[in-house]
Amino acid sequence: MNIINFNETNSVINLYMAELRDKSYQRNRLLFRNNIRRVGEMMAYELSKKLNYKQKTVTTPLGTLDIMVPKDDLVVATVLRAGLPFHEGFLHVFDHAQNAFVSAYRMYTNREHTEVGVHAEYMASPALRGKTLVIVDPMLATGGSMAAAYEALVKNGTPAYVHVACVIATPEGIDVVQKALPEEKATIWCAAIDPGMNANKYIVPGFGDAGDLCFGEKL
Repeated sequence: MNIINFNETNSVINLYMAELRDKSYQRNRLLFRNNIRRVGEMMAYELSKKLNYKQKTVTTPLGTLDIMVPKDDLVVATVLRAGLPFHEGFLHVFDHAQNAFVSAYRMYTNREHTEVGVHAEYMASPALRGKTLVIVDPMLATGGSMAAAYEALVKNGTPAYVHVACVIATPEGIDVVQKALPEEKATIWCAAIDPGMNANKYIVPGFGDAGDLCFGEKL
C-alpha cells in the first residue's frame, strides 16, 4: 500500500501546517478552517496525478485540440464534522465529484478517558461499485473512525480504488487503516505523520481537536 507523507519534502504546505499547529494562530477559527481547506486543495491536486486519464477533444473559438482529462468516477467522502473544511478543499479541485458523508466519532469507554471506541450513526452515499473513493478526515489518530467510515461506505458497493486523505496521522492510525483497506488498491495521503498520541488518544504534537478548532467546542 502506498503511503505519501508531504512532510518529507519542502512545499508551501509546511507553512500552512506551521500555522495550523500554532496555538496563537488557532484563536481565529476562520483562518484555521481556511488553512485546512488549502491543504485539502493541494493534496487533491497531487492526488489527481494518480488518477486514470482519457483524451477529450475540445472545440475552441479558433479550432480544436485534444486534452487529457481524468476518467475516474470520483466520490469524495467526509467524516463529520471535522472533515467539512477539508472536504471543501477537495471539492474545489474535484468539482464534478459525487459526495458521501459519514458520522463516525470517538467515544471514551472508560472513566479515565484513555480507551476509545468509535460510533457510526449516519451515512449518505451514492453507489460506489467501480468508482474511485476518496475519504477525507483531518485527523488519523487511532484510525478507528476512518476504518469505521470505510466499512460503512463499502456497504454501498466495492470501489475500484480507495484514497484516504488526512492532515495529520500517527503510525498507529496508519496501521489500523492499512488493515481495513484493500492492500493493492489503496493509498494513504498525509500532510504530516506525528510520532504518536498522549494518554487521551490525541495526536502529539498534533494541533488539538480539529472539529473544535474549526467550529467551536462541543458539549
